[in-house]
Amino acid sequence: MKNMVLPKVIFGTSGLGNLYVALPEAIKLAIVDECIKCSPGQVVFDTAGKYGAGLALEVLGSSLEKLNVNPEDVLISNKLGWLRTELKTSEPTFEPGVWRNLQHDAVQKISYPGILECYEQGNSLLGNYHAEMVSVHDPDEYLLAAENEIDQQLRYQDILDAYRALHDLKREGKVKSIGVGAKDWRIIAKIADDVELDWVMIANSMTIHSHPTALLYFMLTLQQRQIAIINSSVFNGGFLTGSSYYNYQLTDPVKDPALYNWREHFYRLCHEHNVKPVEACVVFGAKAPGVGSIALNTTQVERVAQNIALPDAVIPEEFWKEMKDSGLIDADYASRFL
Repeated sequence: MKNMVLPKVIFGTSGLGNLYVALPEAIKLAIVDECIKCSPGQVVFDTAGKYGAGLALEVLGSSLEKLNVNPEDVLISNKLGWLRTELKTSEPTFEPGVWRNLQHDAVQKISYPGILECYEQGNSLLGNYHAEMVSVHDPDEYLLAAENEIDQQLRYQDILDAYRALHDLKREGKVKSIGVGAKDWRIIAKIADDVELDWVMIANSMTIHSHPTALLYFMLTLQQRQIAIINSSVFNGGFLTGSSYYNYQLTDPVKDPALYNWREHFYRLCHEHNVKPVEACVVFGAKAPGVGSIALNTTQVERVAQNIALPDAVIPEEFWKEMKDSGLIDADYASRFL
């Protein structure tokens, strides 16, 4: 499915799965409702079996049903690879300390039969809705867990087998498009060489703080191959908008002075030019080559409409010039794409 056309903003759903905080069901329903109301056309949700051990899938499906949303008016992306299982410990084992008030655990299942099992369970949790965009979730983390080189080769074969299953689903007409999402863009590049993809989701990598030249050229090749690009985690896990977590790792001003100095300078320039940091991050991420969509997540109803408007925020040229002159963004990148 080349030349995919997606909206400028697609909605992440980790908040529906109780990431960091367990939202009341009424708030979750209101967030989904607002996403529907504020979207000019077909609304796109990005979810995963890993989000709350399937809770995000369950909440999304039930919310859409309560809102009486026509399945044709919504497009669901399900990142596959984690299967809901029984909770046998005091807290889930798959990602301790991150998810709140879960009633289930999850296990990783990346293989031909495993990915199909995840796909079927995901659709079951979604109820009257089903995922038409599918991918293998965090293949970079799966490879990183390898004990040695032989294990890594076996794990990569598992990933290829999982994609073989996804292509079978596509041939059968059960899904419309196949993608990949990862924090390590180099693994995306490796998979893109071996697997026919319709889209990629790049997380944490192409941001206003971090935009390596090698990634830039890879994105240009994706653009030439007509593979859609979704840019995700453009705030580097929240750090660029005030969090202490950079790419989901806790930071410290004493141990990580360069990060905090960069952010302080960035905030100062934003203030001087009347630019909101969140606007600068999203506009920068949206202007990267080949990017058609930004994936944004929120746990606040009032942020939904704001998020949809972010890619169209007007940023003064002088702001980008000062960012470049200050060394906060790469000068060559800025001259070509900003």
